[in-house]
Amino acid sequence: MEVVLGLVLGIGALLVWWSWWGVPRRRRGRWAVLENLDDTLAAAGLAGVGAGGLLASAVGAGLAVALVVLAVSGSPVVSLVFACGAAWVPFAWVRSRARRRSAAMRDAWPAAIDSLASGVRAGLALPEALARIADRGPEELRAPFAAFAEDYRATGRFAESLDALKERLSDPVADRIVESMRLARELGGTEVGRVLRSLAAFLRDEARTRGELEARQSWTVNAARLAVAAPWILLAVLATRPEAVDAFDTAGGATVLLGGAVACAVAYRLMLRVGRLPQEPRVLR
Repeated sequence: MEVVLGLVLGIGALLVWWSWWGVPRRRRGRWAVLENLDDTLAAAGLAGVGAGGLLASAVGAGLAVALVVLAVSGSPVVSLVFACGAAWVPFAWVRSRARRRSAAMRDAWPAAIDSLASGVRAGLALPEALARIADRGPEELRAPFAAFAEDYRATGRFAESLDALKERLSDPVADRIVESMRLARELGGTEVGRVLRSLAAFLRDEARTRGELEARQSWTVNAARLAVAAPWILLAVLATRPEAVDAFDTAGGATVLLGGAVACAVAYRLMLRVGRLPQEPRVLR
């Protein structure tokens, strides 16, 4: 009897302890890192590449640079350092492309929402109002909405066409617009035009404020990037001299290179973290 009571007491204590912790969000059957890469590629407009393609390009770039640097300098340590930097270039390029695309879409959304709101106010059906952006909307958004119009004409399924549009855009503003259109189609309502106009006004104010902040901090970010790149440019120059390469092939030289790489990486990430402007998360994905 004492064993049963002790077991019940232990299970009760475990359940009380477990209740204090939230249920973790389940991943969709994939590793979190690969899923984040897929999101970044979709935000950059490269959803067709896939996380595997990006990883393969990073490995290929690292191997190519390692072979070139090894042939020039003859130093395995120096070639390994530059190979790691080259392997990071595809990831940095994809993130930079995603940021540029996000900024371009952020500037284009107010005009697209105005076109959508005017179509709704004129009495157009919701699929027609969305397809209208492919002809009269901003240039940055015409291709995704043209694909939506083709999907809807081919299938006639509004909900599935909206889901495909959301995946192509991979943008929090697009998520809100898509879900507003979905609710308006399923439940009806007369406030869609007012909601869209309010959203357009909010986005214009946000884009103006964000543009001013980015312009003020751009010189600081560029100076930090130059400071990080300068030591490695100097190392590339020194790698052409055999006596300098011999110094880096020693244990002390390898330690200096490793410490410098870690210091540059940590400092650069801290600079990005401190200077990063808040990004709206995709809560309606």
